[in-house]
Amino acid sequence: MSSAMLLPASSSSSSFFLAPRAPTTKLFMCCGNVAASATLPLSTKGGQFIRPHLLDLAPYTPIEPFEILSARLGRLPKDIVKLDANENPYGPPPEVLEALGSMEFPNIYPDPESRRLRTMLAKDTGLEAEHILVGCGADELIDLIMRCTLDPGDKIVDCPPTFTMYAFDAAVNGASVVKVPRLSGFALDVPGIVKAVQEHRPKLVFLTSPNNPDGCLVTDEELETILQLPILVVLDEAYIEFALEPSRMQWVKKFDNLVILRTFSKRAGLAGLRVGYGGFPLSLIEYLWRAKQPYNVSVAAEVAACAALTNPIYLETVKNALVKERDRLFSKLQEFPFLQPYPSHANFILCSVTGAKSAKQLKAKLAKEGVMVRHYEKEELKNFIRISVGRPEQTDTFLSALAKVA
Repeated sequence: MSSAMLLPASSSSSSFFLAPRAPTTKLFMCCGNVAASATLPLSTKGGQFIRPHLLDLAPYTPIEPFEILSARLGRLPKDIVKLDANENPYGPPPEVLEALGSMEFPNIYPDPESRRLRTMLAKDTGLEAEHILVGCGADELIDLIMRCTLDPGDKIVDCPPTFTMYAFDAAVNGASVVKVPRLSGFALDVPGIVKAVQEHRPKLVFLTSPNNPDGCLVTDEELETILQLPILVVLDEAYIEFALEPSRMQWVKKFDNLVILRTFSKRAGLAGLRVGYGGFPLSLIEYLWRAKQPYNVSVAAEVAACAALTNPIYLETVKNALVKERDRLFSKLQEFPFLQPYPSHANFILCSVTGAKSAKQLKAKLAKEGVMVRHYEKEELKNFIRISVGRPEQTDTFLSALAKVA
């Protein structure tokens, strides 16, 4: 079709025939006996169809998957100690693999309301199913909230350093970000948030407890103060299980401007299957139901999440093992003079790399030893590394590699 165009067979007919393309491309439209034409450019580029605010969007930088790491490092996956993405090193309960192996009806579209999973989540969280929405990871729910609330030009409040998807999704949705940087020790600047809301009138504020990448908690007093502001508060509790403190899922029944997000990625070891969920006020959730994709949670994802919830003893045992190993790792990191580890309530530990050492170079040297960690070189977080908590033997391998490259 590239060398021809559609022309009307006659002025009185709606049929078309193929004719050779002329040097100047014209579009003919028949309206009764009147033919109108419009000259089009000889060539087009895909970018001209993109929304203007997306043309300069910086892509999100994800962590490399195992198979790519394996090829790049020249090591088998089993020989790589992956401590860079806060994944659960123990994996899901055995019931998950059994359920996936006997999964029925993968050829049928999934339940668009994830009713079985929401019923089980209601029992697990104590929050009624009517308040719960499930997504393809909590990331989908972050984007869904923004799509339902933000008009182009609206603003959100972000508290860096924190999970970068908040600012990324705001940019995708045509919103701008009002930054309220964290205080010394990564505490929230609550007066700064209050001032930002008063001056900029944003629609959303994103908080994370425990916060990624430092592991700090949001206190009840801080949250209650922010909830008094005319703004929708999204509290991300992706790592709450490791904090040994209760979730605030129940709070959504008290505050109409509060959303709580949770995930199966960390607690249940299902990062690869993408299952997140949230607690919402009833006055808000009805609109998200209207806008969400109908089959957003796959059959496999729902089967796996439901199976994981049938073994709470396994989930609790793994959580306790990771908390214990986190405390051991923190103690060991304090023995390295060029690292300043920060206390964490999550399944990772953030360290400032001090002296003349470079966090980027330290990460590269560890990678050559088959150990992967995350490093940061941003305005609010310069020369830091973050280490995910692994199994004891993974911690030992990491510490040996760290001592070797120091």
